[in-house]
Amino acid sequence: MKNSFSSLSDLASMLGQDSPKTDKASNTTSSDDALVYSTDKGRIKQSAKAEQITPTDGFAKVRRETKGRKGKGVITISGLGLNTTELKSLASKLKKTCGSGGSVVGETIEIQGDKREAIKTALEQQGFKVKFIGG
Repeated sequence: MKNSFSSLSDLASMLGQDSPKTDKASNTTSSDDALVYSTDKGRIKQSAKAEQITPTDGFAKVRRETKGRKGKGVITISGLGLNTTELKSLASKLKKTCGSGGSVVGETIEIQGDKREAIKTALEQQGFKVKFIGG
């Protein structure tokens, strides 16, 4: 007697196992990589990933960079010692002050254009000590 199986769930039910759960959007088998229970240790608590913030030396380092940007000038600000959400809000304020674009990359803020003096005054109003690095 030949059986034809139209899907993996039919084959799994024939073998007496639960069918694998599939994601309807991508039609792939989903798996949780998080271990919840172990026979050796029992229930395992999930640890939250702590965000690592590099400590600051008290100075916001402002420098102008053009390397890797096809000659376009960008001001990078590093050494602030802030977490990601605070960096993004500070970057938003600086972009509005300068009237230009920018982004947060890692722990540095990049502002397009050469607006070092405007950035310096805005950072000093926020309570940071500013040090220009490079030329």
